[in-house]
Amino acid sequence: MTLYENWMNKAFSKDGKSMEAVWDDFLPKEQKIYEYILGEKVNVLEGAVSELALRFGVTAEEIIAFIDGINEVLPKPYDMNELEANSSVKLEIDFEKLYKKMVEYKAEHLYKLPQWDNIYTEEERKNFTKEQKKSRTIVKEKKIGRNDPCPCGSGKKYKKCCGANL
Repeated sequence: MTLYENWMNKAFSKDGKSMEAVWDDFLPKEQKIYEYILGEKVNVLEGAVSELALRFGVTAEEIIAFIDGINEVLPKPYDMNELEANSSVKLEIDFEKLYKKMVEYKAEHLYKLPQWDNIYTEEERKNFTKEQKKSRTIVKEKKIGRNDPCPCGSGKKYKKCCGANL
């Protein structure tokens, strides 16, 4: 069984529900890793999975979980099932994409970290948040009612003109 499969079995029950105790333990550790990355403005984090785990004081499975979380913003995402303790990884971090992903996943404990102040101004972060939320908003076009004037410009009601054949 791979590290990723071990993590998934630990973090989620058989019916797909998350295991609260595991997440309560993991999230502060994940936050500390992000605090380091943002505080030191680390653009590239590299090393073997086991080395990164030692550096951050977490298990190899927890580093795999961290990589899984940041994987979508990497230029070359990893196949999580292929990563082992001795696998070498290079995490090239795009801070703008990372911030937007945190907003998308509603990870408020991460996108509101004070370390973001070192990277982007509050105004820039507000713009990123707005952009991200706008990209997820669906705008419905106004439907033409049966008794509304026909959009073809004939002056007739829609139901007597273009809407009659529908």
